[in-house]
Amino acid sequence: MTPHEAQHLLDDAECVASAETVQTALDRLAGEIATVLAGEFPLVLPVMGGAVVFAGQLLPRLNFPLEFDYLHVTRYRDKTRGGDMEWRVLPGKNVAGRTVLVLDDILDEGETLAAIRDKLVEMGAARVWSAVLTDKANGLAKPIRADFVGLDVPDRYVFGCGMDAYGLWRNLPAIYALKET
Repeated sequence: MTPHEAQHLLDDAECVASAETVQTALDRLAGEIATVLAGEFPLVLPVMGGAVVFAGQLLPRLNFPLEFDYLHVTRYRDKTRGGDMEWRVLPGKNVAGRTVLVLDDILDEGETLAAIRDKLVEMGAARVWSAVLTDKANGLAKPIRADFVGLDVPDRYVFGCGMDAYGLWRNLPAIYALKET
């Protein structure tokens, strides 16, 4: 995709959550997480690459001791539909006996987050919590519900705030939906 085509993609998109709305949601989310996990000394694991922006904005708002690592699993590979699960990186820190907080950009169908939870439990995590920046209101019976949700988004392909459209626009401070065709 050329820079011109990428700009056209954004120009045709609809803003579904402004930058201010996202920041307000992050403040609320941090408070909710702190209320539950402040005394737990959790291991926080963002799911690369989508959760990098979410984690980078959420972590400074969590004013309690925690440890940080990451994991990388994907189903999308710069496409707009999920495929087979690809595990790229498991956490380097030992999760056995730990309270773990998984951060992800979006809860769409729930397959990835459910697989992550199952893998961490298999690795011996004492408790797995999940926080997502967005939860897609798609009406599906998802195999997992996030414990903490920043924003609900429509059943459209969304991007920005770490989520991409064809590998682009993760860097946007607001959340957009692709033009419906």
